[in-house]
Amino acid sequence: MRLGWPGAWGIAGVLALLGQAIYKLTPYALALTELSLGVLELVALVGWVAFNAYSEGYRGFQLKFSPRVVVRARCLTADPRPLFVVLAPLYCMGMIHATRRRLIVSWCLALGIVAIVVVVRRLDQPWRGIVDAGVVVGLAWGVASIVYFVGRALAGRAIPIEPDLPR
Repeated sequence: MRLGWPGAWGIAGVLALLGQAIYKLTPYALALTELSLGVLELVALVGWVAFNAYSEGYRGFQLKFSPRVVVRARCLTADPRPLFVVLAPLYCMGMIHATRRRLIVSWCLALGIVAIVVVVRRLDQPWRGIVDAGVVVGLAWGVASIVYFVGRALAGRAIPIEPDLPR
């Protein structure tokens, strides 16, 4: 199955969403370089970045979200229904036209992220920068893994994950 323009639009939308988050959060993370962090803060920074690289970047994005985005983009290209093409980024993220379980997981995750963003915005530096540094690393890993799976798709290689489409 190829990756045509409907799927490309979906992937571009997902990458734009992740890229916007990276763009907005990076200044808070970089502001840490202007601060004198104590031992506790340095340990928290290193630990949080490592935790996010593994849990968000590797386990969340590379193993689950990113391959599913690309597989669903391929499915959208194969069956480009007009409404799904218009909403392609949401389709690729599994937020519409998905199994009941995928819809619940996708929407709960999105709502959870919004709640976390509201809380983190209230943190003062250096803690906001520490949290945002970990998130930026995880999101950047996510972008890189989506690009990797797009490369696999364009090369015609299989991506071993279910698209979670309804029957």
